[in-house]
Amino acid sequence: MPYAGGPMTEAMYYVLVALLNPNHGYQLMSAVTEVSKGRVHMGPGTLYGVLGRMQKDELISLSDDDGRRKTYTITEAGKVALKREYERLKALIEDGVEIENVQE
Repeated sequence: MPYAGGPMTEAMYYVLVALLNPNHGYQLMSAVTEVSKGRVHMGPGTLYGVLGRMQKDELISLSDDDGRRKTYTITEAGKVALKREYERLKALIEDGVEIENVQE
């Protein structure tokens, strides 16, 4: 079933960013940590749950399976969804610019 839209989880967002370059599971855990600049560390349980959900949503696809490791890639629908989420997150930041003026 294709992705219905709506806000993404942080895990989904960073997996899609990391899959702009095809990766397999173990590499993907490291890639998520790298693209999040160390803010997000994903264990295998979380990663494979997210990957399964995103495959069902047609945001990613299996591009290679040699029996030992599966390589995933972002689909065109995934790229569109990622761009929409990026624009949504930018709008949140822009909407909150007044926070900078709040005294603590």
